[in-house]
Amino acid sequence: MPMSDPYQAPDFTVLLTVLLTGPAALLGLAGYLASRLTRQNLGSRTPPTVWRDLSLTAVTGALALYLWGCLHLAFLGRQEIGNECAKKAEGIRVAAFHGDFVPLRLVCRTDADRSYTVVVPGYLNPSLAVLLLALACAITAAVLHRKQRTAKTEERLTL
Repeated sequence: MPMSDPYQAPDFTVLLTVLLTGPAALLGLAGYLASRLTRQNLGSRTPPTVWRDLSLTAVTGALALYLWGCLHLAFLGRQEIGNECAKKAEGIRVAAFHGDFVPLRLVCRTDADRSYTVVVPGYLNPSLAVLLLALACAITAAVLHRKQRTAKTEERLTL
């Protein structure tokens, strides 16, 4: 029975897909948000549209950060990853390493049973977690929009 390779870099196919589709999504979100900043749109803002735009702004920031982290992993081969792990381990033999996409990280494990995260900046995942609280903004926007629609519908029915 063959053993799996303990030295596994992040899956290149997934990484390439993220790096090819992510910038297009980022540009689309940024373009949409820029279109929301016109004079006509700024004058007719309702609470649901403000919350929606805030949530999309946070999602755009989270996507930009995630792509930044993926770029840190994109050009590393197994040897470079091994070198980064060896630097961080400070002389302890590196027994294995593997990459994860959620959370974005590259984990090195040593013979001394210690784990180290390398290459991906330490601020990235906590920042992503904070920015993804935008889901709360999106839910708030949906609830406010629904209340607004319900109130308008009830108003029309009473007339």
